Amino acid sequence: MTIKEVFPNPTVKQVIFQIRFPNLFYIENKIGELQLRIMKEFPESSLIYKKQFIIADIGSDVKPVDVFNEDENQKGTKIWQFSNEKGTKLNILTNSLDITSEHHKTYNNDDADKFRDTIKLVLDNFFDVMKIPMVTRVGLRYIDECPIPKLDTETFKEHYNSTFPLDRFDIAKSTEMNFRTVIQINDYYLRYVETLQKNENKDILILDFDGFAKNIDSEKCLDITDELHDLIIDEYEKSIRPPVYDIMRGSNGK
Repeated sequence: MTIKEVFPNPTVKQVIFQIRFPNLFYIENKIGELQLRIMKEFPESSLIYKKQFIIADIGSDVKPVDVFNEDENQKGTKIWQFSNEKGTKLNILTNSLDITSEHHKTYNNDDADKFRDTIKLVLDNFFDVMKIPMVTRVGLRYIDECPIPKLDTETFKEHYNSTFPLDRFDIAKSTEMNFRTVIQINDYYLRYVETLQKNENKDILILDFDGFAKNIDSEKCLDITDELHDLIIDEYEKSIRPPVYDIMRGSNGK
């Protein structure tokens, strides 16, 4: 099935959309036009310089060393960043674009602020300004922080269909558990990471879904993203059990 419900207590904490493309040497000359087009949605803007570092072995010390000097022409990679009061951020580099949000709780469900609408707004304007015929990678990533009411194997199995070897290792005694895989599903790829995070105040299960496709016509990016979302939702539904839905609905009595 596909989740059609917008939960008051969703597990999703961060959702990220990204496209990558060959280096655009003229992007700096076009960024102002793009900024005007998206200003209503992303009124805040800044230019960030991301410096590159290497790990240098200098005697007894091993530390990152700045590759660049103080030359004004060697400040580092330029990132044009646009954001809004909701906390959604758009980063544009000469070879990639990404949208990161901790605000959106649904991709395309009605009666809610849809992450898909933000993606469409950005892509429509970006491709119209930049005239890119294809992208080398399009990706959609969801990071979920899932509650663990009680850290014992029985309770954990009641809530999650986990990849952890729970019949062999007692989760209550584990200080660390994680699983990672990258699989191909038809024409797409999915990186799945499951991590047990133990804190003093609470224990949580991190579910990290990263779906992506390669070498896509720019006009098909949004359609491909829709399919990546369906792929991720299908895997998410396979990972959680009914008690987690109750927690997200706030109907578990807690």
